Amino acid sequence: MSGPRVIGLAGWSGAGKTTLLVKAIPLLVRRGLRVATLKHAHHAFDLDQPGKDSFLHRQAGASEVIISSARRWAQIHEVGDGPEATLAELLGKVTAADLVIVEGFKRDVHAKIEVFRAANGRPPLHPDDPRILGVASDEPFPDAPVPVVPLDDMVAVADLLIASAEQLDATLARLRTGGAHGAAR
Repeated sequence: MSGPRVIGLAGWSGAGKTTLLVKAIPLLVRRGLRVATLKHAHHAFDLDQPGKDSFLHRQAGASEVIISSARRWAQIHEVGDGPEATLAELLGKVTAADLVIVEGFKRDVHAKIEVFRAANGRPPLHPDDPRILGVASDEPFPDAPVPVVPLDDMVAVADLLIASAEQLDATLARLRTGGAHGAAR
């Protein structure tokens, strides 16, 4: 891969996006790729534990807390009543990765792979989203206009993720020129 690339995983809740991602990451890393992930949460979340210093700093009113050790560091930014960060803003914060895999943000216009599970009872996304460039599914979709791979074939999934990823610069340009479909993600 030349330069950082971005690919998203889109699908309804319960389709298995996280499960697929956790299985695909080791294969991608074994191929020599530095993988970063960016996950959208639909609710408030905490990375630090109540009672820990970083939690107490935020609780006291710090708008940003950076936690650092010899092995890792993390930055927690409080948005408060401000707007949610856009995908473009968040991608701009990712460093030192060959492949950034975005989980969620299904309504944004970055390149995506749909994760589809028939038991979910929800319609597929790929017929209505031209930015879905492939599907990992437990259903074949013989008429799909994009490649479809079996949900449980991790080698095929990893190949599809790499083949469908687009240059970070191209993704950022599209997102910054009004590429998001709105706040609902």
